[in-house]
Amino acid sequence: MDSQLMKPLINDIKNILDVARNNVAREVNNELIAAYWKIGEIIVRYEQNDSIRATYGEQTLKQLSKTLTAEFGKGFSRSNLQNMRAFYLNYENCQSLTGKLTWTHYCELLSISDKNKRDFYEKEAINANWSVRELKRQINTSLYERLLLSKGDVNKEEVLNLALNGIEINEPKDIIKDPYVFEFLGVPENKPMLESDLEKALVRQIEKFLLELGRGFMFVGTQQRITINNTHYYADMVFYNKPLKSYVIIELKTTKLMPEAVGQLNMYLNYYENEVNDEGDNKPIGIILCTDKDAIAAEYALGGLSTNIFASKYTYYIPEREQLIAEVEKIVRQWHEKEQ
Repeated sequence: MDSQLMKPLINDIKNILDVARNNVAREVNNELIAAYWKIGEIIVRYEQNDSIRATYGEQTLKQLSKTLTAEFGKGFSRSNLQNMRAFYLNYENCQSLTGKLTWTHYCELLSISDKNKRDFYEKEAINANWSVRELKRQINTSLYERLLLSKGDVNKEEVLNLALNGIEINEPKDIIKDPYVFEFLGVPENKPMLESDLEKALVRQIEKFLLELGRGFMFVGTQQRITINNTHYYADMVFYNKPLKSYVIIELKTTKLMPEAVGQLNMYLNYYENEVNDEGDNKPIGIILCTDKDAIAAEYALGGLSTNIFASKYTYYIPEREQLIAEVEKIVRQWHEKEQ
């Protein structure tokens, strides 16, 4: 029989098997999550017995680990049993967890002591369908703190909203981070780089760059030509954000923010709005990624524009988490003081 005639038959069978395997994997994951939660519950109940706790103390999990590993194999190390105990203590309703994340996801989340922060990463891991590696990367690059700092004056509503809903994309400023982190490029901190080389490096790592940009971004292309009065201009990188239904034009600068970059990008946005936008598209968004920006100069350069232009810094290395956390805590503390 002709292989081309067989192709639809084979594809149908493959689709059925793929769906079946995914369903089985989902069910196995659900059962595993439920079992680990129940084991955590048993451990906590056992430890709440004062006489047993006093007698055995920390030896309980060590002995339990040896016994379960001998009978059931891997997966019952003392640290994993500690995670099961923490899992039960931090998640009251096991039924709400099934089918969303894997056990390895939850082990990463349990390393976060701040409940609001942990809830944020959990929501985003679900909403953006992050792999465990992607979740680790977002935690290590302090996405939660960067988002809060990008909003300026942090208040209780913003903290709770991130914790309850993750990143809500309702308006252009919701997709902005400051700073953006390009540690995946492997560029030394103080190494000078041409804008064209930075652009090529980001394209080579486009999947990681899209992860850093956030949910809903689709890559359109680089050096997109814009012709005005027979003069050609080229936008560095163009994306489309599906939730906002907007083109996003990114200009890369290997220097601090300069006012002329704002004017050029403003021209690009006006061109896209009038010449490229389809019916149903919203106004395009412009982001200038620069190595540094002066707050006052940025305010004057960006103020009063009818277009959506934002300027954000980028860095080639992971920011000091402790410093970012301290900055957020300082702002939240100031907010609390104002409320009193």
